[in-house]
Amino acid sequence: MSDHHSHHHSHNHHHHSAVPAADFQRAFLIGIILNVGFVIIEAGFGFATNSLALLADTGHNLSDVLGLVLAWGASYLTKLPPSQRYTYGWRRSSILASLLSSLLLMLAMGVITWEALQQLQNPRPVPGITLIWVAAIGVVINTLTAWLFMKGRQEDLNIRAAFWHMAADALVSLGVVLAGIAILTTGWLWFDPLISLVIVAVVVIGTWDLLKDALNLSLDGVPEQIEPLAVRMFLTELPEVTRIHDLHIWAMSTTETALTVHLVMPAGHPGDDFLTQIADHLRQKFGIAHTTIQIEIGNGQEPCCLESEHLV
Repeated sequence: MSDHHSHHHSHNHHHHSAVPAADFQRAFLIGIILNVGFVIIEAGFGFATNSLALLADTGHNLSDVLGLVLAWGASYLTKLPPSQRYTYGWRRSSILASLLSSLLLMLAMGVITWEALQQLQNPRPVPGITLIWVAAIGVVINTLTAWLFMKGRQEDLNIRAAFWHMAADALVSLGVVLAGIAILTTGWLWFDPLISLVIVAVVVIGTWDLLKDALNLSLDGVPEQIEPLAVRMFLTELPEVTRIHDLHIWAMSTTETALTVHLVMPAGHPGDDFLTQIADHLRQKFGIAHTTIQIEIGNGQEPCCLESEHLV
């Protein structure tokens, strides 16, 4: 039976994000330093002015620093080499980090929603011009940090999680500035909780896709940007291939995708060049870098035990 099977693994075709990893190492470092500095400033003003709003926002910003640390840690872990115990290395840590990060963001939005609803029932004045200035600093710092991650958010779910954390913070701080100005000029105390709820809605809509994608990848789902039927059709239409089975496509990390498949080729093994061409095509057309292909001749006397579509 071993004569009829061939295993091909494309070691040399690992697809990585187009953006150099070093750029994001620097982005994480700058982002964390800026945000830790802002948390210290905000906490100081919060205690000095006895402002509950500022202290609550400090807690939220602290959760976002944790989100950045998580994403940075994962981006480092994904680069660790494989070991005998962890044969894929620690690549999946980026998926787990983006899942945890999106859950943290949803939790933070839940807390803000609860506080906003309490304030709608019992509106309280925003404590003066200090809050507006501190929040304005927050807008600048968080917008700058979000911008550092903007170019990588399409290719990497982990980077998108970091981006959304900082974009959400910038929006919340902007809401505080607008509410402060509106209350000082018009006296509308209800404007603060109302704009908070609008911002929460925007952030939740943006985070929902992130949470859904992270959950999908953590369950070994096919990455969103890959159409599994197109991959199946490409493999089925290869010369000499009569049918395929045991096709699996999953994410090894937030930037790398793997594929395994059995190709039934009654004429026998076509040679390594054929397998290399398939691996190259899968990498270029679908972004699948880690390919394992098994060739079978479809011998009825020795059927493949994984031929059924219902078996994994």
